[in-house]
Amino acid sequence: QVQLVESGGGLVRPGGSLSLRCEASGRTFSIYTMRWYRQSPGQRREMVASITSGSTKWYADSVKNRFTISGDNPKKLVHLQMNNLKPEDTAVYYCAADTQDMGEGREYWGQGTQVTVSP
Repeated sequence: QVQLVESGGGLVRPGGSLSLRCEASGRTFSIYTMRWYRQSPGQRREMVASITSGSTKWYADSVKNRFTISGDNPKKLVHLQMNNLKPEDTAVYYCAADTQDMGEGREYWGQGTQVTVSP
């Protein structure tokens, strides 16, 4: 199995910055894509950013030019740098990994980290 742990959330004022961290651990696995999602009460879960094993990156329009996803070579340690935060960015942020684990394709999720942007 694979475990994902997010960290770095907190309370920040509009215009501030936070850096989220997601670390994957396990015995033997490969990551195809690491994704960041967010979800706030009453809203659907939405993908914010992703990075592939080949370092191809994608961002939701709502966070382009403000958020940056990055990762190490095997993409088992991924960061989401969030700048110029807005109140609408308030959500629980989750990382999710598309993996091949024990010869089987699986998706794993972290437990989430709360980001609150408040005046």
